[in-house]
Amino acid sequence: MYHKEPNHQNDIEAHQQDHTGQRLYACDVCNKTFSQKSDVKRHQLTHSGQRPYSCDVCKKTFSQKSGVKRHQLTHSGQRPYSCDVCEKSFSLKSNLKTHQLTHSGQRAYSCDMCEKTFSQKSSMKTHQLTHTGQRPYSCDVCKKTFSRNSDVKKHQLTHSGQRPYSCDVCEKTFNQNSAMKKHQRTHSGQRPYSCDVCKKTFIQKSDVQRHQLTHSGQRPYSCDVCEKSFSLKSTRKAHQLTHSGQRP
Repeated sequence: MYHKEPNHQNDIEAHQQDHTGQRLYACDVCNKTFSQKSDVKRHQLTHSGQRPYSCDVCKKTFSQKSGVKRHQLTHSGQRPYSCDVCEKSFSLKSNLKTHQLTHSGQRAYSCDMCEKTFSQKSSMKTHQLTHTGQRPYSCDVCKKTFSRNSDVKKHQLTHSGQRPYSCDVCEKTFNQNSAMKKHQRTHSGQRPYSCDVCKKTFIQKSDVQRHQLTHSGQRPYSCDVCEKSFSLKSTRKAHQLTHSGQRP
């Protein structure tokens, strides 16, 4: 294979810095350092807001050419990086590395409000929106707001009527993959969530969380007729029928 020889002494010196670890060039905005001047120039585009490279499929823009090349793999369907534990494949090496943390058990990022830990920085940031109350994503049909873009996309399926996920046991269809997986536990008998007080088991995490209120003594749901309070919303609804005269 032919290797191009450096034409100038500066090229040689720049190349040698890759081996020495010297990082002589610093960004004047965030002080991040680089071994080559060209690298710091590319990096500075992330501060300027310039995104001169665009995907020719979806027109999404990027500050670096390498970014658009990586992104285009998501359109091509190529997933050249696979996990050596579960064989799940990814179009980006960075996504594979992030995924592998789920197997290692590493949770390096913690919320500074509740100390809950996460394997991904992006997951932690999304979680922190639950503390701030920010819900920046809204459904363009009903205007319901969400803290995550992925949540609003899943929600919008409820308006479209699409139910692309079907149970392979009873063929019941669902608009979300997560809902189908939860449903399938009713066939398998799996109850992976257990109460740490009484050890009662549940199919869904939300069920065990609601159940635990019965142990804590919290009764956050009150009847608007007689003000009797309940630990579960469903119990309050059943109680309210006694005022309406309906018999459940």
